[in-house]
Amino acid sequence: MGLLDNLLGAATQSLGQQAGGGGQNWVALISGLLANGSLQGGLPGLVQQLQASGLGEQVQSWISTGANQAVSGEQLAGALGGAGGLLAQLAQQAGVSHAEAGDQLSQLLPQIIDRLTPNGQLPAGGLGDIAGMLGGLLSR
Repeated sequence: MGLLDNLLGAATQSLGQQAGGGGQNWVALISGLLANGSLQGGLPGLVQQLQASGLGEQVQSWISTGANQAVSGEQLAGALGGAGGLLAQLAQQAGVSHAEAGDQLSQLLPQIIDRLTPNGQLPAGGLGDIAGMLGGLLSR
């Protein structure tokens, strides 16, 4: 798995350099929520939730090998804005408003999902493999 770890490490560095926002490490916050089980179903659960909320076309573009379609913070708030949802947890951990968390998530989530699905599909190894991949994102 060394090659995959190297790719994910490079992706994290790239994303970390692109991510601004008040000194927060948004990539680590988002990836941590996905990896530590805060989100029921992990990455596959998140994908299903976004698809069920009408963002299926955007999400599929993030998973596929083509260009990523944009999504707004408002769209993600509608899909993930529940009291115990990913957006609320992210806002709380970052100490920012839901709107700012949505804006950051709209910029980074497409890139994170894109980097976790380099072959154009969700990892087949289950949640353990996804957690390991996310750990690789954070460790470099």
